[in-house]
Amino acid sequence: MVKVRLEDIKRKFNNVTAIEDITFEVPDGEFWVLVGPSGCGKSTILRTIAGLETATSGNLYIGDVLVNTIPARQRDVAMVFQNYALYPHMTVAENMAFGLRMRKVDANVIRQRVETVARSLSLEHLLERKPKQLSGGQQQRVALGRAIAREAQVFLFDEPLSNLDAQLRDDTRAELKQLHQNLGITTVYVTHDQVEAMTLADRIVVLNQGRIQQIGEPQSVYAQPANRMVATFLGNPPMNILPAKYKNGNFVVENQIIPCSVHVRNALHLVEGQAVDLGIRPEDLFINEPQKNEEVIALTVEVKVVEPLGRETLIRASLLSSSVQVNIQQAGAIRLRLGDRLSLGLDVNQLFIFDSNTGDRLYPC
Repeated sequence: MVKVRLEDIKRKFNNVTAIEDITFEVPDGEFWVLVGPSGCGKSTILRTIAGLETATSGNLYIGDVLVNTIPARQRDVAMVFQNYALYPHMTVAENMAFGLRMRKVDANVIRQRVETVARSLSLEHLLERKPKQLSGGQQQRVALGRAIAREAQVFLFDEPLSNLDAQLRDDTRAELKQLHQNLGITTVYVTHDQVEAMTLADRIVVLNQGRIQQIGEPQSVYAQPANRMVATFLGNPPMNILPAKYKNGNFVVENQIIPCSVHVRNALHLVEGQAVDLGIRPEDLFINEPQKNEEVIALTVEVKVVEPLGRETLIRASLLSSSVQVNIQQAGAIRLRLGDRLSLGLDVNQLFIFDSNTGDRLYPC
């Protein structure tokens, strides 16, 4: 087991910069997840670690070894791609054993390891089949099993669960977490699925436009997003962003007023007419509850869409006479219709405040 360290990694393709100023260190045995929207550079970082891409500048270490010029086959990393990359002429067992055979591992050890991994991924009844006889999800699990069977120094996963159905994705995610707990192999995992990121990671690296936005434990990043991008990316449904202006000691959102506490005014030194973005999580809004204290205010919205999800209901609404969208997440079933007006309780202590230009978080400080 080894650590992985990136120092000021930059990768350019002709005149396009894919990633820039990428610096972080994955400690020995930890599971880190790179997460962000499509095109943010997360797969480029993973391929650079694997040796499939060459950094334009910067240094990359696996353990204490600088691997900038070391080819991929000598880095002792196992990678699972988004596509399956299976050998079509080999059986499932042969595909899973291929990396071990290349390393000249004893045949009995290979058989035992392949059988163990196959059982953990529910592939034991498919070991004699070839890839063309498998579904897409089964092929992805074979690719996953091949990497796990190798027990390399570093695991690299590029959206390995993206082609699985919902139930199998959940099951395989749980198996992955358990396998990592058992093996303790340093892992870097790429996904755009925030559920995977939040549930699997020891730490997450949030990326956007080729740059790191924030690094931290999943729950800490969710609770204390560094900027508007991170705040709206992590969370499903995403954080509500309400464009506002500071006027007469209050925040004015379209035609509705949200009081600004003395503490916030003193902390931010807001000036009259200053534009800010207010953020509030959908789960921090509540419907038709009495105001419990002076810090709870009401917003009036009009219902646009109601999505019953069984244990909870997601309501998509907008502020009255406004295009500003508001998502509300409520426990249980709620009977609402298109066009219904709701009074939403909002605790001003749950507000985030972002710079409307840069997106940086201004409050909580």
